[in-house]
Amino acid sequence: MRALFDPAELTPSRFYRLLTASVMPRPIAWVSTVSADGVANLAPYSFFTVASSEPPVVQFTSVGRKDSLRNIEATGEFVINVASVPLQALVNDSAAYFDADADEFTELEIRREPSERVRPSRVADSPIAIECTLHRVIEVGNSFVVMGDVVTVAVRSEVLAADGLPDSAAVAPLSRLGRREWGLPPAVIELERPTAPPKPTEAS
Repeated sequence: MRALFDPAELTPSRFYRLLTASVMPRPIAWVSTVSADGVANLAPYSFFTVASSEPPVVQFTSVGRKDSLRNIEATGEFVINVASVPLQALVNDSAAYFDADADEFTELEIRREPSERVRPSRVADSPIAIECTLHRVIEVGNSFVVMGDVVTVAVRSEVLAADGLPDSAAVAPLSRLGRREWGLPPAVIELERPTAPPKPTEAS
């Protein structure tokens, strides 16, 4: 038996809470931008994923028109900093409302470093920073899907594994679940991807 939830019968805020408690875990894009006037901004977004691998495009969704979106539309650039366990308190603090002329890096004493290809700074202590230029913004209902062309991925050397790729244990990625819940790095198993459909077993 299942409980059924009709979006027409619930308030938008209630259905939002249902969706975020259903679609989980969600990786966190800690998005750094800069305004046309040069004011830095840093905010977390948990509606985040890869949109395309060739060309490489990543995306995050802004529920409502926020400073990050306005800055990206004005400058065409942003950085997605991967949120990791040591940064959890700062990521959470940066979700608070700040005035548009406030610099979250300064307000929260978050270490920054210059990016390679775009103007917004990277979070210095983030294990992975994905530098992007604006691909497009798609308005969907009350939200805006922001797609970025990846121009550089900057990975801290200490989180690289022997194969040259980021090691999940070293990255220690955070995720969002429902309500006020956060996900810590999950247990990991390895499975070979099948090259053909598995054959059904014969009934005994």
